[in-house]
Amino acid sequence: MEIKGKVHEVAPTVQVTDSLKKRELILEYIENPQYPEYLKFEAIQDRCNLLDSVKVGDDVEVFFNLKGRPWTDKTGKKSYFNSMQLWKVNVLAGANGAAAPAYAPPADISSAPEDDDLPF
Repeated sequence: MEIKGKVHEVAPTVQVTDSLKKRELILEYIENPQYPEYLKFEAIQDRCNLLDSVKVGDDVEVFFNLKGRPWTDKTGKKSYFNSMQLWKVNVLAGANGAAAPAYAPPADISSAPEDDDLPF
């Protein structure tokens, strides 16, 4: 799944257990400008590094997997939890509004001299 929005918050990496670390990204999603939504994505393990170059105010595209799991408490009551685990983030525009270049501009080869001695 994927979604576009503006970075509202980037949390520091947290070591949850000896073998698990995670980092959260809060995205402001504005489908209806009157009622913006704030969506929490989590990056786990080596994907925490994906958020190193992301800054508050950046326009981004987030690619994620939707996860869900049940949990039963001590009294036997069952609850369900959802999480959105990100696996890729593309910065579309920085906080200052400048768009990130998607690729290098093409080279202008029309001004090459006609008398070059290349064999092709």
